[in-house]
Amino acid sequence: MNKQPEVHGTAGPTVPERQISRPIVLAALAISLVIYAALRPATIRAAWEEFERVVLLKSEPLSASPPRLSEHIIEELASLPAQKQAEMLVQRSVNHYAGAIELLGERVDGWRGQLQLTPEFNGLLNAAINSNDLRVRAAALEVFLAAYNVEKTDTAANRLMNRIQDEPDARPWALWMLGALGNRGVEPERVFGTLLDYVKDPSEETRVWAVEGMALLGSENTIRPLLDTLRSDPSMRVRERAACSLAQSGMLTKDLRMTAVPEMIQMAEDPSVDTTTRSWVYQALRDITGASVQNDPAAWRSWWDENARR
Repeated sequence: MNKQPEVHGTAGPTVPERQISRPIVLAALAISLVIYAALRPATIRAAWEEFERVVLLKSEPLSASPPRLSEHIIEELASLPAQKQAEMLVQRSVNHYAGAIELLGERVDGWRGQLQLTPEFNGLLNAAINSNDLRVRAAALEVFLAAYNVEKTDTAANRLMNRIQDEPDARPWALWMLGALGNRGVEPERVFGTLLDYVKDPSEETRVWAVEGMALLGSENTIRPLLDTLRSDPSMRVRERAACSLAQSGMLTKDLRMTAVPEMIQMAEDPSVDTTTRSWVYQALRDITGASVQNDPAAWRSWWDENARR
């Protein structure tokens, strides 16, 4: 809480004096601004436009400072504990500071087993995993693996697969971590096969996390099972997660997401698809393409015919 200013004695102006002096001061200030504006109209206009962009939260980016790591920060990192290093570099990566991701990549293996997923750090990592930059998302996966002390090795993948098979209660965490591990280049084909098996599991909870693992894996072969899940999984919750995975979440590139568009348009045209799922299909189509097309299959078919080859 901000400390209130202190008042000492009676040296300050009385109320009547305040009422008289304030208009005079404001008038003088206004006159000064008018004179300055007359002399330097371009300067005033530019300053006001920049001020207006900040105050009115207009959409154009406005840099606060050069987006790069300062020499001071780089020097300071070496003396900080692993937790502080990770927090600082994740935060700078989320904000697209030049060099932050590269420096994180150099240091992340040294943080393994030394990180605590505090609420604040989890918040940073959640921001990173939802970044519009896949490099930042990948950096978040690296940090998650380090925080959980999961090494990027075939042995670690085997351990996760064994836990998924033998410990049903551990499946949500293990399926998510397995997808992350596969994305970082560890046994991606075996990871895909395991996730594919559990996308069809009787447990809704298991299917949800198998879908999340598929999204993190982010390989081309995940598109088909995600589309099949969106169309036909019996759980509305699982279908919703498949739609999000195709639309925005996870590690699929934009080009891979675009390959799902034709079949999603077919789903929109299919009268057997329920209303809620169809609404998710339309939302996903807009997220993937960036197009402002209404919820109408014919409109989407027309848009695709015009734009598919561009």
